[in-house]
Amino acid sequence: MDPEVLAVPHRVVVIAPSPVSMFNVAIPEMLFGKVVVEGRPGYEVLVCAADPGPVPTTGGLDLYVRNGLDAVREADTVVVAGTGEPFEPEPRIVAAVREAAADGKRIASICTGAFQLAEAGLLHGRKATTYWAHAGELRKRYPHVELQGDVLYVQDGPFVTSSGYAAGIDLCLHLIRTDYGAAVANEVARLALVAPVRPGGQTQFTHTPLPPERGTACADTRGWAMRNLDKPLTLTDLARHAGVSVRTLTRRFHAESGVSPLQWLLHQRVERARELLETTTLPMDQVAAACGLGTADSLRAHLVRRTGLTPTAYRAQFSRLGTGGGAVTSSVA
Repeated sequence: MDPEVLAVPHRVVVIAPSPVSMFNVAIPEMLFGKVVVEGRPGYEVLVCAADPGPVPTTGGLDLYVRNGLDAVREADTVVVAGTGEPFEPEPRIVAAVREAAADGKRIASICTGAFQLAEAGLLHGRKATTYWAHAGELRKRYPHVELQGDVLYVQDGPFVTSSGYAAGIDLCLHLIRTDYGAAVANEVARLALVAPVRPGGQTQFTHTPLPPERGTACADTRGWAMRNLDKPLTLTDLARHAGVSVRTLTRRFHAESGVSPLQWLLHQRVERARELLETTTLPMDQVAAACGLGTADSLRAHLVRRTGLTPTAYRAQFSRLGTGGGAVTSSVA
């Protein structure tokens, strides 16, 4: 990362419509605020509102917001939070995001914030998503939006939308990964005690995020496996570490992770390969060996199946030496 870039943190301005979801506002501050690159903050986060001062929330409390919408003009990325009145876009917010788009800023929405973007015309002919309970209304009001009803988030050009509530976490981690790479995004996820970056990529990517983990009986074994991805681990190896039979391990693992041990292991191997492709210049055979996929041919087969891109193309697209665009999606767990 260029030190001159880091000298001025990327400014994220969060717009809080009224009544705003406090969780939607907290997510960007929680995640972007934990980004540190080369000892410096990666982001500066500001919250603004159409009417500065006490802003009602969907929980019945007031959130005091000091900044008005003028803050949007100084943003690099604008995030529109969700509101309890999704079908009544605020004209001043609509005008602010339309102006920001004209200035070439990246604009994102969490949950029902997508209605503000759609009202501004930013999503016309583009892929987008929103909270599933309001997807039908968005489709009815804005028929020219290519609504993706089964995704966590979708990026089309400079516009990124997410579905409800916790999907905003996935959206923010995706933006961090886009700006600073997988290693930084995964470290932020670890610090925030949330799931690591879930798969995303161009529209042809295969969407196979893991379900949330629901137990801890196999947590030590999962951690051990993550530290030994470069080894040819088998079901027997995993069961031996857990101190149980293969049958018991498989049952417990599926109950906690939603997938079989070998499915989980393959997912982690591919994710490690993606991180190495983004953050190193290792030859393909060394990347394959380091993540336990064996050979460069095996790496290629699994990565193409997961992302639609060869390792060389993936590195060219997502290496920290340059970033790419296009439509990006990640499916609902």
